[in-house]
Amino acid sequence: MSVFVKLKALRDTFSDSEARLADFTLSSANVIRELSSVELARIAGVSQSSVVKFAQKLGFKGYPAFKLGVIDSLNSETGDVRLHSKVTLNDSLAQISAKLLESKMAVLTETKNLNTAEAFEQAVSLLKAAKRILIIGLGGSALVGKDFSYKLQKLGMAAIAEPDGHAQLAYVATFGKDDLVVAISESGQTREVIKAVQQAQANDCPVVSITQYAANPVSDCASVKLYSVAEKESVRLSSILARTAQEFVIDILFIAITQSSRTGRKMLEKTNQLIGDFRRN
Repeated sequence: MSVFVKLKALRDTFSDSEARLADFTLSSANVIRELSSVELARIAGVSQSSVVKFAQKLGFKGYPAFKLGVIDSLNSETGDVRLHSKVTLNDSLAQISAKLLESKMAVLTETKNLNTAEAFEQAVSLLKAAKRILIIGLGGSALVGKDFSYKLQKLGMAAIAEPDGHAQLAYVATFGKDDLVVAISESGQTREVIKAVQQAQANDCPVVSITQYAANPVSDCASVKLYSVAEKESVRLSSILARTAQEFVIDILFIAITQSSRTGRKMLEKTNQLIGDFRRN
């Protein structure tokens, strides 16, 4: 994963010294090629130990590995992708369309970069092996969860999406190690979803989380962690972009399951044929 993608995703979780290092890296990445940890610390106004801890927090063994990661990211970066194209009251329909398209493309790209193939493969394995699947989330996340349940049902999978927090807890109380909970929460901080995944964990029921890329209570309880971009700055685009990112993740899962399951493909063909026959009659 690109160092720049990690920094953007984790920016709001950093301490003051970490934020200064992150901002300098994002704005002056080329300069870091030539800097030692001591020099970077002096420029950013932090201690050398803060630089080392910052590199380690990002998953590197130390500053040299972080520096190489920045160089690799610079070599592979095709341009700075903006996540926030603010729609104003004076924008024309053409401007709204252009800004929204740009924002959605950026969100999809960032979400793709936040996830690994291994995580998707693990999630697919859990979904295929589960006897029952409960998909939980509130608000916009509940809408995404309902869409995912419909898709899985077309493959013959016992999936249900329950938007009510109390009902979610009631279902989870009956779940065990052979079942699966898919928790969708943009922030990973939703109280009802946290309680549900904690109960699933207590029941030895595996959890697949879809949250922002940052430590949070929901992903902390997950067996497999998937990530979607959490758009925060633009109020008008917030829920739209969050759902776009979450839907991208569930669509990847759905296609991967369909691709790897012959039984699922047959069930999908059967459901599509039934709907097609109904529409023609």
